[in-house]
Amino acid sequence: MDKQVKPYKDSELGKKQQVTQMFDAISENYDGLNRVISLGIDVSWRKKVVKLVSEKSPKQILDIATGTGDLALMMASLNPEKIVGLDISPGMLEVGKQKVTKANLSDKIEMVVGDSENIPFNDNTFDAITVSFGVRNFENLDKGLTEIYRVLKPGGKFVVLETSNPTKFPFKQGYKLYTNYILPIIGKLFSKDKVAYSYLSESANSFPFGNAFNNILTKNGFKNAECLPVTFGVASIYTSSK
Repeated sequence: MDKQVKPYKDSELGKKQQVTQMFDAISENYDGLNRVISLGIDVSWRKKVVKLVSEKSPKQILDIATGTGDLALMMASLNPEKIVGLDISPGMLEVGKQKVTKANLSDKIEMVVGDSENIPFNDNTFDAITVSFGVRNFENLDKGLTEIYRVLKPGGKFVVLETSNPTKFPFKQGYKLYTNYILPIIGKLFSKDKVAYSYLSESANSFPFGNAFNNILTKNGFKNAECLPVTFGVASIYTSSK
């Protein structure tokens, strides 16, 4: 992945600081805009993630790049003892905390400001770890995956939901048209941060997917890495274990 894909090209801040700034700026309308951009399909993708996580009957779950907590809230249906939602954006977490409170799940879900590359938990803490639409925002992908591996229990499950690029006609051509032109226009119309959705589409197009990401998982110690493309390959779900 090109590590120089950052939200604000004229900023001297590092990627991590820029990503935090960007998500803080778009946090208030992030959920609604996401539903519009994905035509609501992202909800079904998260349901698939929850089903995969359920196979381990996890008691302790960590949801990294939790954002406003959509996936964490859905995983509460698995009745774990604890779910931790971790994110570097206080703005996104604030929206998430409101959703958790409204759902009466404050005793089950804890929202924590934290960095995927320096996870504030002990080794071998979690039975399952998830990341939805977050790994491409890591400043140092290998470092983030190494940290995830560290806090995952032996035998634990790691599930990633991330954008990918369709490879077959006409979905390949249609997806490039959508992400390169239509998505940034929608973002500019509805978001007060004019570059955020240009960055999200650019980072999606440049992130390694399929076997390339499976190989990265394997390189960082994960076993049994598998890729499940969804919706003609516009996103992929990756599963692996420690």
